Amino acid sequence: MAEARERWGSRTSFIMAAIGAAIGLGNVWRFPYICYANGGGAFLIPYFVALLTAGIPLMILEYSVGHHMQGGAPFAFKKLGRNLEWIGWLALLVVFVLATYYAVILAWCFNYLAHSVKLAWGTDAKYFFEKTFLQLSSGAGELGKVRLSILAGLVATWIAIYFSLFKGVKALGKIVMFTVTIPWVIIVIMVIRGLTLPGAMSGLRFYLTPDFKMLLRPDVWLAAYGQVFFTLSLAMGTLIVYASYLPRRSDIANNAYITSLANCGTSFFAGFAVFSTLGYLAQSMGVPVPEVTQSGFGLAFMTYPTAIRLLPFGAPFFGFLFFILLLTLGIDSAFSQVEPVIAGFTDKWRFSKKIVLPLVCIVAFVVGIVYTTQGGYYWLDIMDYFVVTVGLTLIGLLECIAIGWIFGAGKVRDWVNEVSEFKIGRWWDVVIMGVTPIILGISFTWEIVRLVRRGYGGYPFWVSSVGVSIFVGLIVVSVVLARLRGKEE
Repeated sequence: MAEARERWGSRTSFIMAAIGAAIGLGNVWRFPYICYANGGGAFLIPYFVALLTAGIPLMILEYSVGHHMQGGAPFAFKKLGRNLEWIGWLALLVVFVLATYYAVILAWCFNYLAHSVKLAWGTDAKYFFEKTFLQLSSGAGELGKVRLSILAGLVATWIAIYFSLFKGVKALGKIVMFTVTIPWVIIVIMVIRGLTLPGAMSGLRFYLTPDFKMLLRPDVWLAAYGQVFFTLSLAMGTLIVYASYLPRRSDIANNAYITSLANCGTSFFAGFAVFSTLGYLAQSMGVPVPEVTQSGFGLAFMTYPTAIRLLPFGAPFFGFLFFILLLTLGIDSAFSQVEPVIAGFTDKWRFSKKIVLPLVCIVAFVVGIVYTTQGGYYWLDIMDYFVVTVGLTLIGLLECIAIGWIFGAGKVRDWVNEVSEFKIGRWWDVVIMGVTPIILGISFTWEIVRLVRRGYGGYPFWVSSVGVSIFVGLIVVSVVLARLRGKEE
């Protein structure tokens, strides 16, 4: 199997692809807000502690397992222990669900590229996004009609994903050279533009002013670990399969440090573009920065477009540039969500990638149609929480237990040190067996307790029941897939 396996064209291609997988929409619309809401500049302390004690160690773990076992997540976990394969399948099922709605967000970006030319959102970007563009229904119980413009964007997204993956990882390595570097160039342009705007410094003060009292709150530290964990694309099977395409004598530790620091550095730098612009928006509207500060979809499709419209010159250009930024950030992550799913099936069964790739794309597209409806926005939010937020935390915890305690962290550390210039010590064992699983265990328990007490997001109780049922269903399916006979059995 190893002789026929695809290979990256170069180490640079692998690093750029891994960085592209890690750097996504969350770097622009989530990190700056999380930083601001949890102590501003002081948040960088728990953030970098989390990066060093969880992010980088887990990335080393996933790189080493994929590289040494030369297979995707299910295959790699099966070689670690026969009863561990289901963990790999659960990771792939979760990332598949993520791909089905992540592509819809990219479809929104495709639409907003066209809208930015004439600044179609006008003076009320919130009304335009919710009422004109999405045409939101009354709630999750009412799907309503399919929005044809979003459906067209979804078709474009999946065509782009298919043609980027069908020639293999060598071709993908060439594509990410552009789709990773273009966002960096755009972010630099937007930082420079943001810093020249009136009120920019007031926005940056809100972003960076340290509130050290926040460091005494446990939820701030949990937020830091959560942000690091999710921003690095951990527990998705992506890093495992990407590392499996590396040659046998490839450095693991250095690759993990380069990828992690590049991702987190991008998040921090992007904050300057976001908050300088929000400072300008606050001054233009005559309100404090907190009143215009939002995270997620609110920032990307409401607040930022409002600020763009108010720019003294070149508003359509910077609007177009912003949504090109979101598209190029997001498309790399979309590649990384599909590739591990394909590898899972081709590794276990005698399926050709030429057959599996279009099938995965078609099934994901069909499922994604639900999110293009008038009620789809609600279900996108629901699935993101139940299947991804809760699911990735559980998978990360299972990874630490399976590899750190059942297989043995010391064995994995020996593999890493055998091929890496930078050697890792026994501290890594302590982190993988103790620090990280404790943090993830607390986070998972915290979410479950909160879910039982209050449900999720103010939705009716039946919505939470559906979310839990889908998540449990994914676990059942992962166990079934693990028990099916493969090509080598």
